Amino acid sequence: MTTSEDAKKVPAKDPWDLPDVSGLVVGVLGGTGDQGRGLAYRLAKAGQRVIIGSRAAERARTAAEELGLGIEGLDNAECARRSDIVIVAVPWEGHAKTLEALREELAGKLVVDCVNPLGFDKQGAYALKPEEGSAAQQAAALLPESRVTAAFHHLSAVLLSDPEVAEIDTDVMVLGEKRADTDIVQALAGRIPGMRGVFAGRLRNAHQVESLVANLISANRRYKAHAGLRVTDV
Repeated sequence: MTTSEDAKKVPAKDPWDLPDVSGLVVGVLGGTGDQGRGLAYRLAKAGQRVIIGSRAAERARTAAEELGLGIEGLDNAECARRSDIVIVAVPWEGHAKTLEALREELAGKLVVDCVNPLGFDKQGAYALKPEEGSAAQQAAALLPESRVTAAFHHLSAVLLSDPEVAEIDTDVMVLGEKRADTDIVQALAGRIPGMRGVFAGRLRNAHQVESLVANLISANRRYKAHAGLRVTDV
């Protein structure tokens, strides 16, 4: 029988002791868009096996051929079926519809939502708040049999896609309900040179992470930059 004293002797797990994810297949839904395409390129360049998904298989195949690096292009459903981890990088306007259509294919999968609900007007970008609280929480509600996490929100599509950029100097905020899942996503982020995955809480905290993109867009426009984030002292 384990006593309270025994429990105190159990060493805490090192938060940077992350799993080897190099053998996992990563699918990118919305892989023909700027953000998805950039993520697919960086992960494949790091040695990950990557599949691009699109509503139209032909578009996905064309994008995959342009990127090279062994990337495959399939329709969204087949991409989801054949992947271990599925990154959702579709436009916010099509987020719910896309996930509803793929509920069966995404069952049991580790889903990484990186969608930012944003609006734009003459004053610039501003955050939208979905009824569920965030895009990630909407994904969790629509995919009850999937393991939903949130990450990769604050990355510059320009930097991701530029072959002249050797490293992406930024941290990736990772949110989720289970440590085993967030550890996998952190490890996946760390496969990209210069990038680090940092645990940032449960999905209920996803709204402020998603909405911060509006602030980064404003900073980028003012300073003509491709701003990212760094978390200090961890």
